Amino acid sequence: MMSDAYFTTPFGRRPMTLGQLARQNAARAAASEGRVQKWQVFRDITEGKARLGVSDRSLAVLNALLSFHPETLLAAGNELVVFPSNRELSLRAHGMAPATLRRHLAALVEAGLVIRRDSPNGKRYARKGPGGVIETAYGFDLSPLVSRAGEFERIADDVRAHRKAVRLLRERITLLRRDARKLIQFAEQETLPGPWPDLADRLASLSSQLPPTTTKAVLEATANALQHLCNDVHKTLEDNIISQKMSADESQSERHLQTLSSEDSESEDRSIAATVPETPPALHQPTGRHDDVRLEDVLSACPTITDYCSTPITSWSELLKAADLVRTFLGIGRNAWHESCQLLGPRTAAAVIAAVLERHDQIHSPRAYLHALTARARIRTFSVGPMLLALRRAKLAAEQPTSDAATVNEEAAGRAIGTLPPHRPGTLSFPRFHPPIPLGRSDCTDPEEMNRYPVRGHFARPGPGT
Repeated sequence: MMSDAYFTTPFGRRPMTLGQLARQNAARAAASEGRVQKWQVFRDITEGKARLGVSDRSLAVLNALLSFHPETLLAAGNELVVFPSNRELSLRAHGMAPATLRRHLAALVEAGLVIRRDSPNGKRYARKGPGGVIETAYGFDLSPLVSRAGEFERIADDVRAHRKAVRLLRERITLLRRDARKLIQFAEQETLPGPWPDLADRLASLSSQLPPTTTKAVLEATANALQHLCNDVHKTLEDNIISQKMSADESQSERHLQTLSSEDSESEDRSIAATVPETPPALHQPTGRHDDVRLEDVLSACPTITDYCSTPITSWSELLKAADLVRTFLGIGRNAWHESCQLLGPRTAAAVIAAVLERHDQIHSPRAYLHALTARARIRTFSVGPMLLALRRAKLAAEQPTSDAATVNEEAAGRAIGTLPPHRPGTLSFPRFHPPIPLGRSDCTDPEEMNRYPVRGHFARPGPGT
């Protein structure tokens, strides 16, 4: 049984304190029906040990004291006094030294987690009555664990919420730092207009390492400052996007202009040439002959190139992109393509690729064919206008029912290239010349060809030498 005295005092020279009186009074006032799970209470105390002012070594001693109580549930009004000897208590506290053990027991009493109920001689023991029932026990009373269980739970919840808030703040700071750093680096690499050096300096001042003991208030201030920095970075990038979008809209409206001055045409050639991937600087200054060719004429004479675009071709830039794609299918290398763009001009080179694609079944080596045309452009004896005109006439004639018009226009398309200059043997492999196909002879084995070409003379498939 518990002592009849309302308050109990410590043995020996240990003084009585006002805190001990208050905690003993709270233990007495605990509801008689209160029941708590001792290990859950111990977990809550462990969570809030910093708020309660106890160390992990003191908690080890408390854990040892709880292990001496036989029941898992602690109920108010029952006998909750444990009376282990210092030797047994030290063993269960992982061999803690006696002096250290006494110091942490005093810390538990001072924190109000246990109450001393000392015997007259200061020893811990229990006096049993009939039947082995404990009548009186002297040792450490665990009643505060029942009376303050709700307080311990609230403290543990607050500590867990604070720890979660700190973790989220640190995650937010890490993400804001990463986003700001990478966006500033991207803007500086792309040379976008904006106060990027100042923003980088602000980021550097907010990038110092935060120790684990940093308070929540400091973390919140750092996170807010980084958020303002990211807002400024995003606003600057949005301004750049809006500016680029307006420039793109203006360039799209300029596509409707059909007549350009010579100065505007040259600037348009340079802008078109800039759309070719990995284009050398020489492409921006075409030195070859400039043909006054219209986009409508190219698409009318060479409609096949539109099959290589997902959307209709409405500008020279789109035609040049399509030509850059088609030349890879025709086996024309990047160097040959760049050379033709430099000598012929971007628009003329794109028109030539479209014409080669239109006649790909008649040209054995498109690469050598383009090289031959480029060689003619060097001596200014090549013009793309007659080539497109011949292809357009051939296309119109093919749509007519007259059968002999096809041969005449095919010959005209071949003559549009003109006579190529001689070359040294071994320097260039020109396209292979196809032998003339005699028409109207009795030894022609294909009657369909005889019916298709009933004209007199020979039909020669066009090539660079026709």
